[in-house]
Amino acid sequence: MSRRPLPPFLRAALPVLALAAAACGDPPTGPTDPEPPEPPEPPPIPIVAQIVPCAGGSADGFPCDRVDLAAQVSVTDLSPGRTPAGSADEWVVNDIWGWTDPQTGVEYALVGRHDGLAIVDLSTPTEPRPIAFMPSPTSQSIWRDMKVYEDHAYVVAEITGHGVQVLDLTRLRGLTAFTELGADARYREVSAVHNLAINEETGFAYAVGSNSGGETCGGGLHMIDLSDPKNPTFAGCHAPEGTGFLGTGYTHDVQCVVYRGPDAEHAGREICIGSNETVIVVSDVTDKANPVTLSTASYADRDYIHQGWLSEGHRYFYQNDELDERNNRVSRSRLLVWDLTDLDDPVLAKEHLGPTEAIDHNLYVHENRIYYSNYAFGVRILDISDPANPREAGYFDTVPEHNDTNLDGSWSTYPWFESGLFVTSSWDKGLFVLRLQQ
Repeated sequence: MSRRPLPPFLRAALPVLALAAAACGDPPTGPTDPEPPEPPEPPPIPIVAQIVPCAGGSADGFPCDRVDLAAQVSVTDLSPGRTPAGSADEWVVNDIWGWTDPQTGVEYALVGRHDGLAIVDLSTPTEPRPIAFMPSPTSQSIWRDMKVYEDHAYVVAEITGHGVQVLDLTRLRGLTAFTELGADARYREVSAVHNLAINEETGFAYAVGSNSGGETCGGGLHMIDLSDPKNPTFAGCHAPEGTGFLGTGYTHDVQCVVYRGPDAEHAGREICIGSNETVIVVSDVTDKANPVTLSTASYADRDYIHQGWLSEGHRYFYQNDELDERNNRVSRSRLLVWDLTDLDDPVLAKEHLGPTEAIDHNLYVHENRIYYSNYAFGVRILDISDPANPREAGYFDTVPEHNDTNLDGSWSTYPWFESGLFVTSSWDKGLFVLRLQQ
């Protein structure tokens, strides 16, 4: 069968249809769309150091029991970029305190060093950040002490001409780099001072162990009114005669409180408990012009009555004797427990012996626990739920090399941070940030 020929109108349209078909099938001749970009790499997650738990009797090589290690800052690292004064074997820390900024909630460690005050930001406890340093206004000293009142630090040292440095701690807000700070003021009515206590409830400071210039008050209580924090003023002296090795009323350390203990006769009075080398001294200092000694007490084998702290109920006073271990009065670290049910008649109720022969030093009471620096043995925690019968509840040894009667290791501890951290200073090892296991 023969095909029929296409009609003339289709034969005329074929070239046009062929071109249209070719145009529909060919790829476009313009520029192609770019490939979508690769998604960017996510920023690296910052690595934050973790708290090192005390496990198997050790935390990062430090012997311990129920106390974890958050961080350590060496003596030199307390002032990054600033070389400490003196030769390297003189670089040491001494006392320690703390401050929490009421506006930001940031916790700070205030660390005494031989050449000034180091301040460490604890916002990230595992990475403490030295943020400021206030140099000594005179020479260096192994004894430096600091306390805080109304967001101001008050710093003393046993150096002639030092006086009391005053630093407004709110100046730390907004600091992003390590900064050297000068004092805001300096109280000069006293010169060389061994120690300082502040009753934050009444706004009075008590410089003790004073000598060489100014009003020394026999080394007893040099009382200072802090009602205007940057302008301290002299308020009076109290030096109980016959106390201290020289009989001048020398006070090595003191705690002053508004009394709320069991002795109703003295309720609401401002009471100070002094550690006066040879005796403890109970005084009423409510009237700064007419302070009164209520009682003194001692014990047969005392060596150096050094420091102590009241129980939170103000019935018991926990006292350390700095040299009884070294001078073989006792075989192990000794804590003395005084019953102050009658402030006019303190009674020695208990002697608690520690696990080693290390010398005991500063202690503080917080929430039924004693935080107790024991030099070469580090810091010990004692449970005083039964206040008259302390029991061992943990420790962290900042000097693993030995637990003997050397005067190195933990000098003092500050336990009042709301975060649950506590900080301790250790003679040539610097600052330790610690946490008690719950």
